[in-house]
Amino acid sequence: MSPYRKFEEYNIEVKEDVKNRYKSIITDLGEDVNREGILKTPERAAKAMMYLTSGYDVDASEILSGAMFKEDYNEMVIVKNIELYSLCEHHLLPFFGKAHIAYIPNGYIVGLSKIPRIVDVFSRRLQVQERLTHNILECINDTLKPQGVAVVIEASHMCMMMRGVQKQNSTTTTSGFRGQFENSETRNEFLKLISNDLS
Repeated sequence: MSPYRKFEEYNIEVKEDVKNRYKSIITDLGEDVNREGILKTPERAAKAMMYLTSGYDVDASEILSGAMFKEDYNEMVIVKNIELYSLCEHHLLPFFGKAHIAYIPNGYIVGLSKIPRIVDVFSRRLQVQERLTHNILECINDTLKPQGVAVVIEASHMCMMMRGVQKQNSTTTTSGFRGQFENSETRNEFLKLISNDLS
């Protein structure tokens, strides 16, 4: 069952409340909420916001722990170019980009599709990029208990592009390393392997 369908079926009261709040906001901004093009906007916006913040209802560690498999492999595993979309908690404007994640197994590997799912869980909350990087890193480190974890995120922030300084070509890169990736040789190997994907 998709998060979107879940909200449609189980959070009707919340959806109605959020819809009415959007209706008030749109009215306060000077728009006619009864205009044909705007008539269904409050409900659409409510559903969109509930979907974009659906990560609060998901336990990321359960996703990982439910797909851990014993394996003797102990070399670096990298999942790169993971698309991410989140909302800046300061302006409720989107930021988007890519995550590159690596870990070195310590007796267990995890299903590869679970790594992007972890990114989605933490991205679908009101975020700052620094915390998003930390959330992903610590979840993998605490749940999988690997020999090391590395996370690099590069993102563009609409709050910088559309308002404020209005710098359309700026990007922000954050990183975090644990375990063996705190060793410069291992960290540099990881950064070299993903370097073609960083601008």
